Amino acid sequence: MEPARALSSSQDQVFSYPETLAACSQGRPKGERTRAQVQIAACEVLEGKGPQDLTVAAICEKAGISNGTFYIYFADRTALLEELLIGFVGFLQNTMRMASRAGVDDPVGAATTAYYELFRQNRGLMRCLVHHLESFPEAKEAFNRLNRDWLDAVVTSIQRRLRREGRADAVPREELLRRAHALGGMVDQYLSGLLLSEDPTLTAISQDRAAVLDTLTLIWKRGMAI
Repeated sequence: MEPARALSSSQDQVFSYPETLAACSQGRPKGERTRAQVQIAACEVLEGKGPQDLTVAAICEKAGISNGTFYIYFADRTALLEELLIGFVGFLQNTMRMASRAGVDDPVGAATTAYYELFRQNRGLMRCLVHHLESFPEAKEAFNRLNRDWLDAVVTSIQRRLRREGRADAVPREELLRRAHALGGMVDQYLSGLLLSEDPTLTAISQDRAAVLDTLTLIWKRGMAI
């Protein structure tokens, strides 16, 4: 079962990818459980190290397995990271969609909250996606595709609303896409500084989680306002 889809019917959203991997592997054959165990261990090691410093030895120590067992499941460290990041991108996409659909009264706020939690609870994996994707071409393409699909969905939703209001030609689609790309980059930069780099100035003014979410939601709503 794919982790990105495994909890799609649940009413309680889970934002931690390692937790999702663990839940999806329960009751599965031993080989699948061990494979997930290795991936979970890599997630835990990445919380304190960049991917360039991730070693097979560190993963095996965290997972409680031998190096030989590691190579039964993965050709090398790069193959593990590629698979892990591609799976995580799918998990990101599924979680964001679930949050947006569930937030009927405020889908923008719901999606923003979900993205914040995904960033906060998967810092090591997000660090790989934001800062180190050049070494993982398949994961890079998956992440780029995720961004394209998400921003396209945001713009398409706005265009549907404008058509309902009789204002279909109010703003060209290209302009809406430019705004969405710019706003997404701003939010990524903010969360990267706050949760990954832990910039002291940004941290000092971001102690109130609710206020941070309000700010990020406001940026999206004001930026995409017609």
